[in-house]
Amino acid sequence: MENRRGKLFIITGPSGVGKGTVLNEFFVHNPNARYSISSTTRRPREGEEHARHYYFVSEEEFLSAVERGEFLEYAQYGGNYYGTNEKIVSEILEKGYDAILEIEAQGAKQVIEKRPDAVSIFIAPPSLEELERRLRGRQTEDEASILKRLEIAREEIAEIDLYKYSFKNITVDGSLSELQRIYNEEVA
Repeated sequence: MENRRGKLFIITGPSGVGKGTVLNEFFVHNPNARYSISSTTRRPREGEEHARHYYFVSEEEFLSAVERGEFLEYAQYGGNYYGTNEKIVSEILEKGYDAILEIEAQGAKQVIEKRPDAVSIFIAPPSLEELERRLRGRQTEDEASILKRLEIAREEIAEIDLYKYSFKNITVDGSLSELQRIYNEEVA
């Protein structure tokens, strides 16, 4: 990847909107795009692997990294911390690859502020009712967590105009097409 510096993309949207599902398909078709693995203090879900899905760390390790200024962004969400290591992102970009951050909205706003060159994309649910159905279908959260995530989703959707691009995830194929269109336009 000589002479090309990668581009930074921020993909955000409410929990349960399907960001990960869309991105899994996106990466299959875009070998120059690299997923920037975030750090988190939450426990791994079934099937998640350390250093593949997240860097699973203790709260003490996470807060020490915050003190050292290692994160491009970080936030507390659902009682856990999440953050993007700036060094990991820089290494991806310097190698000429495009860095894809799949982060929640608090973190996205921090990156937009620090890196105005980043391409920000908000993926919205078709409706809040559909988002609730998807969250319940995952069967990974209790009732209080689902209600909290829906409350946060309302707040995030209200700020959709902060992002350069936005679209509704009605179907995976439709969302993949829209994300691909945006990506192609931005890297051309």
